[in-house]
Amino acid sequence: MVSQEQRRRQLAREKFLRQQQRRTNARRKARVRNSVIASVLGVIVIGSVALYTTDVLKGDNKKSNTAADVTPSATPSKAADPCAKPAAGSAQKLSWKKEPATTIDASAKYTMKLATTCGDIDIDLKTAAAPHTVNSFDFLAGKGFFDHTKCHRLTTTGIYVLQCGDPQGTGMGGPGYTLPDENLKDKSLKGNTYPAGTVAMANTGQKHTGGSQFFLVYKDSPLPPQYTPFGTVSDAGMKVLQKIAAAGAQPADPSTGNTAPNATVVINKATVTKS
Repeated sequence: MVSQEQRRRQLAREKFLRQQQRRTNARRKARVRNSVIASVLGVIVIGSVALYTTDVLKGDNKKSNTAADVTPSATPSKAADPCAKPAAGSAQKLSWKKEPATTIDASAKYTMKLATTCGDIDIDLKTAAAPHTVNSFDFLAGKGFFDHTKCHRLTTTGIYVLQCGDPQGTGMGGPGYTLPDENLKDKSLKGNTYPAGTVAMANTGQKHTGGSQFFLVYKDSPLPPQYTPFGTVSDAGMKVLQKIAAAGAQPADPSTGNTAPNATVVINKATVTKS
């Protein structure tokens, strides 16, 4: 027969065992829960890293990024190409070791016509102020250097220019020689601004490194006077430039950094004429 004291001890042992079992079960459940949480967090971290490395989470505007994360953005529609198909032919690979000898009459008036796929762009050249540059363009145009070349760059923020003159279409090409800087004190360059209608030489950022690449300004652009201004676009030519600019530019090419115009801008023929 079990005494009252033995019964009390037995009940106490059973209570202790039940408590231990509950604690063991609680610890087991906690371990399972924590492992699940850790797994979920691991997936989130890995996913976040993957998104970051593919630039989905990168950007300057946090608000726009948040909106993009919540709602899939529609693919932006590309503006219709306002220009015609290029004429048959391809750019020539021409190169010279030195600047051509002067053959123009620096006291005469010269004009340049760019017959492009988007329309004709007529340019009054500043012969007396930039004789080396105008003479070079007369020489290159006469050799067909600019024919069938694509205008490879359109900038739509900060500065507003269309850049052309590279047979390679990459921004790396040229005629093989360089030109001296000219006309950097032109009266039109006020307040470090190249006004709309200006045609100027592109360069590497160093002095006297112009070649064949040039840019046409379609809207007043803040630039230091380091790029030879050698021409002015006619009113009709400005309408062509505005049409090109209105079509916008493509995202920067990762290999060249160029933002090509959406419009197919090709110089079918360039001619320089003495008036």
